[in-house]
Amino acid sequence: MTAFSNARTCAVGAMLLAALSTLHAQGHFPITSTQRATAQQVAQQGVPLSELSATAPDEYTVRRGDTLWGISGMFLRRPWRWPELWGMNLDAIANPHLIYPGQVLYLDKSNGYARLRMGGAGAPGGTPTVRLSPRTRSESLASMALPTLPAHLLEPFLVQPLVVDAERLAQAPRIVATTDERVIMASADRAYVRGSTGLVPQPDSAATRSWRIFREALALKDPDTGEILGYEAQYMGQAELVEGETLVSVQDAKGNVRESQAPATIDITDAKSEIYAGDRLLPAPERSYANYVPHAAQADAKARVVSLYGDSAVKFAAQNQVVAINRGTRDGMTAGQVLQIVTQGDVIVDKTAGERERVQLPREQNGLAMVFRTFDRVSYALILEVRRPVVVGDHLVAPR
Repeated sequence: MTAFSNARTCAVGAMLLAALSTLHAQGHFPITSTQRATAQQVAQQGVPLSELSATAPDEYTVRRGDTLWGISGMFLRRPWRWPELWGMNLDAIANPHLIYPGQVLYLDKSNGYARLRMGGAGAPGGTPTVRLSPRTRSESLASMALPTLPAHLLEPFLVQPLVVDAERLAQAPRIVATTDERVIMASADRAYVRGSTGLVPQPDSAATRSWRIFREALALKDPDTGEILGYEAQYMGQAELVEGETLVSVQDAKGNVRESQAPATIDITDAKSEIYAGDRLLPAPERSYANYVPHAAQADAKARVVSLYGDSAVKFAAQNQVVAINRGTRDGMTAGQVLQIVTQGDVIVDKTAGERERVQLPREQNGLAMVFRTFDRVSYALILEVRRPVVVGDHLVAPR
């Protein structure tokens, strides 16, 4: 329990505790009933020593920049089994998402099982003593808690990859020109947009002031069937709506006056790549980062890599890169599911035989990936760890 230097600061402590309770109540850090039940079961006796990582430390001090995935992998052979890590110290770790820098994890081993107990710097066997000056100060507890995975790896992809049908993108507003008749547009440039229906929302609508810029959609084909699962719109950048389309009077060469739709005005606020006339705009969703809860996919889960997100010239994906897979929400895919990557073996020529026969080498386990964004028939997964480069067509299965 946190100690305070004087009575006047007790009120501040109460405010902090209330904020912590609010985080639990609002469900910002979701814990499923199954995960809680697993932790409670493990808490009764601990985790078998066989489940520990061969390099599990006897003591570890949580540092700024750590992640729950990294700490789980430090103690356990299978990092997605974080409920076991939580259950090893269920009394002290009421919520595994709320672990903070400075806390110390101690590994106790006895009778073939292991448990964790938690301490803190500056307080023997307990949490740190925090002394506050007698004035009101506030700090977000949520910003101090460890994330499941590094936020900078996933947050950009929550607004970038987009699977749409070809018709939706074809009907989206399109860039028709920029100032000074430039061909290439970049950040800080002003551009003009027309909508295929003649409508672009007015700037008084806060929900439609921010837009994302996309290029033509690329077909995502199922490696097994060849069926088109959807179209991936290429993310090019972001824009802010300055003024919507308006009706103006235009006089033609004969002096006749007619009403015409003047293009909307946008400012390009961020350009990931060169932007051209013809690129399309779609409303930007709210930017939010979910603290994912990694968990093993169902035992019968099977998927294949459809594409490697990013430059179309990229042929191989490595750790911390994103891949699209041919399973979506209708196949039971949900954010947080961990899948094992299985690489197809190469076809070699057996030079030891007289006939120089072609031989298919067996598949090999190659690493882990976690689903973080789902669409109807396609999902995006982050490669968490990998030994060999991942290519289109690689298989994904439930981890063992």
